[in-house]
Order: sequence, then structure tokens, then C-alpha cells
Amino acid sequence: MLTIYNSLAREKQVFVPIRPGKVGMYVCGMTVYDYCHIGHARVMVVFDMVVRWLRASGYDVVYVRNITDIDDKIIHRAMENQESIKALTDRFIDAMNEDAADLNVLPPTFAPKATDHVQGMIRMIEMLIKRGLAYHAENGDVYYDVSRFASYGRLSGKSLGDLRAGERVEIDTFKHDPFDFVLWKSAKPGEPSWPSPWGLGRPGWHIECSAMSEQHLGVQFDIHGGGQDLQFPHHENEIAQSEGAHGHPYVNYWMHNGFVRVDGEKMAKSLGNFFTIREVLAHYDPEVIRFFILQAHYRSPLNYSAENLDHARHALTRLYTVIRDVSASPEVDWNNSYAERFRLAMDDDFNTPEAFAVLFEMAHEANRSNSLEIAGQLKALSGLLGLLERPAHEFLQASAVPGRIEVSEIEGLIVERSVARTSRDFSRSDAIRDLLLQKGVLLEDSPEGTTWRWL
Repeated sequence: MLTIYNSLAREKQVFVPIRPGKVGMYVCGMTVYDYCHIGHARVMVVFDMVVRWLRASGYDVVYVRNITDIDDKIIHRAMENQESIKALTDRFIDAMNEDAADLNVLPPTFAPKATDHVQGMIRMIEMLIKRGLAYHAENGDVYYDVSRFASYGRLSGKSLGDLRAGERVEIDTFKHDPFDFVLWKSAKPGEPSWPSPWGLGRPGWHIECSAMSEQHLGVQFDIHGGGQDLQFPHHENEIAQSEGAHGHPYVNYWMHNGFVRVDGEKMAKSLGNFFTIREVLAHYDPEVIRFFILQAHYRSPLNYSAENLDHARHALTRLYTVIRDVSASPEVDWNNSYAERFRLAMDDDFNTPEAFAVLFEMAHEANRSNSLEIAGQLKALSGLLGLLERPAHEFLQASAVPGRIEVSEIEGLIVERSVARTSRDFSRSDAIRDLLLQKGVLLEDSPEGTTWRWL
């Protein structure tokens, strides 16, 4: 049985979908005003892994990952760039999709944009006002009254009293309570706006996910995911909005992936340790990044460093070396003992570190016994995680490291070495082999010819 650590319950729970055989999952996506960073990469890869495993387990999954295409950061960036908001967001949506494709992240079933769902947000705000959970303030904004929602704080584990005592919040004299949050912002000169019962304005950030998840998954669904940083206040506010509007549970299982740290420190622009996906891709194959993200448990902190990425590259190279003679993509044999252990690991709250341990045991045994059958099962199981899906030589000969010898030069030296061996100039042949070895290239001779790979 699949168990999931439910952030709301603070324990692992057996997964029971609302509708047998079907799963509705919503994950908070990107605010598209800049290139995606390595923290975004973790969210995309982690929940892609979750979707892949649910589907491999026989579930029909509807996966929704939203796009925030209107907020203060987007407005300010468009003004700085002297371009339209649509031009800005369209450009970075395209860039996000390119990054996701590079990381072998499958497209979500739906990728709704906030600006396409404003009417749904207005309807939900009207319901909250009608239920006495929201109010129209004198400044024209509409706020959610957290004091009227009795269970506010249960996701974060903090009562309103605890929050008031321990948190700093922005003082707004128009709010009834400092923790009240905005549902609708009245229009400011020069900003985009939509008509509403409260005048021209635009929605607050939190309301968009409540409205878009309802539109695509209904008023109650199975899994809601996102980064740990969204647990409070964003996801807490989503619960207040959706359960306040409809009067029953919103999400059955809440999942949060851990933070990304850089050399032991939290990743932040202010610390100068902030890396976009594209910056990392300039130095590492995208599959190395995916492997690096998945080798850690999704709830654990992930420490980004060049050393850890290098370790991931070497580990992935080892796996690809084992499957290089596997010509087809075999089906998983679930009667295989390795496959059974892999399933048990993944069913234990998507325990990818334990699943990877099984894969490396298989690699060791395939090497020891020269078993193509085990190598084939290694490839099949890895494919369930979106790994080892390329021809082995394509990865083993890929170069994403600046300063490496060019592939064309490697191939030219291999031809020269072949000529030297044919003419029995073994001194020259050995010199070429040693030269390539110094440059991180390993030659492997067989009756079929010479192949090469990076060390």
C-alpha cells in the first residue's frame, strides 16, 4: 500500500483516493517574471516523480500545476523593462516550459493561468463575504477575516495567538486583524484591473489557487503539493478560503518538498548563492540535475554544490555504463525481487534514496554476473523515475562541462588510433589512449570497434 506523509496530519498515512483508481493533484507553480531557479527545479522534478509513480501504480492522474501571471513582482518587472505584462509572462512561461522539458518533466494535465480564472476568484470571494468570512474595507480592498475561521493555523501547527506573539506582519490600518489577508486589491493607476462587485481591481495571490484547483479538480481533491516555504501562509490561506467557502475539507493529503540549500546555506539572492536552472545546465547534463534532485528524499533539505553534482554525474555514469548493451526498453517484471524492493521503497512515501540503493545493487550484480536481464530491469525501473531513458552512448558521450575536449576531436583521435593499431604502431596507439585518459575520456575496445565515455 502506498503511504504518504501528510503535512496536515504530521504522519504517514495510507493513501486512499476519493474516487477509486483516480487521483486529482494540484501543485503550486511558478510566478513568471524571471527564469526558474534550482528551487523551482526541485518542485517540478519531485512532483513529476510523484505523478510518474502514481501512474505506474495504476492510477489515472489529473495533475494541475498553476501559473501565476499577475502579481506585484510581475507588474514591477514589466514596468522596469518597459514592456507589457503579457509579453513578459509569455516569455518566461516559454522559458519555464523549456527548462521543464530539459529536466524530463512531463507536462501537467492542466497548467492554468491566474488571469484566465479571475471570474472564478470573484465568485469565491462573494461566497466568503456572504458567509461572513470576508469584508470589504474602506480602502476598497477585500480581506479574509481569519478570526472567523476556527481552525486557522492547523496546517502550520500554530494558533492565531502563537502567530500574533511570534510573527512580524505588515501593519495595515484597514484590516480587522494583522493576519487578515487580501482577497481583492482595488485598482491603482496604471496597473491591470478587472471589474468586480467591489470596483476595478485584481485578485490577491492566495485566492487564485483555491479558484483554479476547484475549476479543474472540484471542491475537494486528493493531493496538494508545493515547496515547504508555501506551507504558511499560502497553503494555510488556501484552506481557509476553500473550506470557508464550501464548508467541508479541501485537500486530503498535503505534500511539501524540503528547501534547497547552497553549500549549507539557504539559497537566496541576497547571499549571492542563487542559481537559475539555465546557469546550472551550462555545466551539467540535465539528467544529472534530475538524478541529483531525486537521490535525496523529497522532504529532506537538498544541498546544492558542485561537489554533490559531480558525485551525481559519476553515479549516473555508472548506471548508464551498466545498461549500455541493453538495446530495448523492457517492461518491469514485478515478480523480480529487485522490483519488489523498489516498489516497497517508492510506496513508503516515495522513498527515492532507498529505491536508488536497489538500483545500485542491481548495477553491481549486473556487472558481477554480466547479466543483460538484470541490466534491462535496471533500465526499466529507472525509467519509472524518468531516468536512463536515453541511449547509453548519448549520455556517456554528452558534454555539458566547459573546457572539455570537443567530441569531434575525440572522434578524430580514435580514428588516428585505429590507423596506428592497424599499422602496428602500438606506441602511438597507447599515447593517444593515454592522452584521452588525461582529458577524462575512457576508450573501450571490443570486437565491434572502439567506443568512448567520460570518466
